[in-house]
Amino acid sequence: MLIGILRESNAGETRVALLPDAVKNLKSQGVDVTVESDCGLHAGASNDDYAKVGATISTDRGSLLSSADVIPVVNCPPAGDLDLLKKGAVVTGFLRPLDDPAALRPAIQRGATLFSMELVPRITRAQSMDALSSMATVAGYKAALMAADNLPRMFPLLMTAAGTVPPAKVFVIGAGVAGLQAIATARRLGAVVSAYDVRAAAGEQVKSLGAIFLEVDLGGIQTEDKGGYAKELTEEALDRGRDLIAKTATTSDVIITTAQVPGRRAPLLVRRDAVENMRRGSVIIDLAAPGGGNCELTQPGETIDHNGVTIFAPMNLPATIPVHASQLYSKNMTNFLQVLVKKGQLTIDMNDEIVKGSCVAYQGEVVNERVAAVLQAATAR
Repeated sequence: MLIGILRESNAGETRVALLPDAVKNLKSQGVDVTVESDCGLHAGASNDDYAKVGATISTDRGSLLSSADVIPVVNCPPAGDLDLLKKGAVVTGFLRPLDDPAALRPAIQRGATLFSMELVPRITRAQSMDALSSMATVAGYKAALMAADNLPRMFPLLMTAAGTVPPAKVFVIGAGVAGLQAIATARRLGAVVSAYDVRAAAGEQVKSLGAIFLEVDLGGIQTEDKGGYAKELTEEALDRGRDLIAKTATTSDVIITTAQVPGRRAPLLVRRDAVENMRRGSVIIDLAAPGGGNCELTQPGETIDHNGVTIFAPMNLPATIPVHASQLYSKNMTNFLQVLVKKGQLTIDMNDEIVKGSCVAYQGEVVNERVAAVLQAATAR
């Protein structure tokens, strides 16, 4: 069996799906591995590093695509690459099946089996494969650093001979993995941190990090799904949160937003008036930019100034820390591949909860009901 590792083709992408340590593990199981030349360069892994653990280095991307049985990726390859896949090949990575399912059509037409790391079930046995949480950890950490670097004030309380410098006030919206990491990092930098999340259960985690948890009475509605993710709320419920956010924004130096709903547009939580009531020099880091953004003024992928408030809308923060982001992702991917590869052979057990939950398409047939529904609707139009 041959596993092929590609150099990521998305603009600005610096991560790699598998690092040499992972390749060494696969080789010990009798699996052949071919890597595209320089695929891990930005992540600190040279061609020599891969060659030392037994990988073959290839400069022929087309040949690699047409011969590999399994292709672990960070992002879904472009259509031109998917057209070259070996019949029945397995592709696994962040495939965005609920956000852009149409991009997977070429692979499905080739009879490919597709596994999406976004869909790995949130169960105890799959915790070591949770790539979403790994990347959210990196993004939350970097968001706090970005805020500190761009805020024209210092984060910590300083008592000097020239007077006292008050600490910065950081407001984090969404207390999932990214939000909690942003809170922890901002706290380590000395800021006073408050946070809001529609899930009341997140309050204990926020408080455990030394931050203030802000609560809104949402009338007892269910705010969390079975997977632990925030559910899409009604406009009435969202408005209650928006009012709290607007009030808190007036005294905040930094707002970091992280609220996203899988397969949906990110909820609009920070209204224009909230931004306009922030003082000049304040900073907003919108981590929900890939989903459209939590701030009404967000322009995904752009940095804008609105009345002296700088709004950052990064599309891929983990790629700005490629070494550790790749280390985490590579480990997640290795653990996932161990479910699929047994004694050097590809063994796909669709009765396995992890395999079934993360599978988008099996041998060219879409098996995920939500993805199938979206594709059918698109075809009908």
